[in-house]
Amino acid sequence: MTTAVGPGGGGIGGVGAIYDRGYRPYDGEHGGRSAARLALYRASIRRALGLRRSWRQKTAPFVLLGIAVIPAIVNVGAKYLTRDTVASDIEFFTYREYIGVSNALLVFVALTAPDLMCPDRRQRVLPLLFSRPLRGSDYVLAKVGAMFTILFTFSFLPQVVLFVGQMLVTEDGSLTYAQDNAELVWQVPLAVTALAGFYSTVGIAVASLTGRRITAGASIIGFFLVTSIISGSITGDPERKGYEGSLGGLVNLIDLPAVLRDLVFLGHVDEESQLSGVAGGGAWALVVYLLVVATAMAALFYRYDEVDR
Repeated sequence: MTTAVGPGGGGIGGVGAIYDRGYRPYDGEHGGRSAARLALYRASIRRALGLRRSWRQKTAPFVLLGIAVIPAIVNVGAKYLTRDTVASDIEFFTYREYIGVSNALLVFVALTAPDLMCPDRRQRVLPLLFSRPLRGSDYVLAKVGAMFTILFTFSFLPQVVLFVGQMLVTEDGSLTYAQDNAELVWQVPLAVTALAGFYSTVGIAVASLTGRRITAGASIIGFFLVTSIISGSITGDPERKGYEGSLGGLVNLIDLPAVLRDLVFLGHVDEESQLSGVAGGGAWALVVYLLVVATAMAALFYRYDEVDR
């Protein structure tokens, strides 16, 4: 109800207005911490994908999806066009090689992770978020989980397109192709999980160190590139003749998920890796991988536990 009053407090047609509004108490179900965590997880995914935002915010994720999926479509199309010819056995890449478009994923993480973490700190909304029931650990799990979900989906979807497409165009029949490549059912998800888990935890951890998105994005790219440069200076060029691997390859964090991918698909370190020929190189890579992920998560939990208090 609205009542108009005059300058002196009475009369009709004055310049003042009194608003009589009430608020109905909430009588629905209270979800608690799990519901708050899930709500933040969903909101983070929507923000990362640019949903309910301007078209400019949707450019990065869907360009990445196109970069990831188009090669699979081209590969399937070429396979279809070369059926019943001598070129039918030609493959542009294998399933193993198709996992880990590192440069594209790194750019996406550098653009998305700061957008998930920096605005909350810069706009000083963390105390509001951490008013009960949400806690610092819930915040970290929701943000890392959202980043992991997107990276996993964008890495796994092209594999599905490639597999289904190859089934449909193969000369031996779809069922035969599926049976001959049954090991991909567990190899692809496991390798993609390792890749997405690594980039999501490290990217979110680095982005949490600053409230400026540009600084955070540059820091993520710089962090990975510096490890690659240091590793290269220690180990040298793995493509040169007579190259012998070195444990210095463990410093290269860009290549680390690819080493685990090779362990999943090949059962050993690839010959072109900086760790090729190193005794126990695969085991060392797994240890360093787990150490880096655990350190990133521990840093996040500690940092947001301090803010939570």
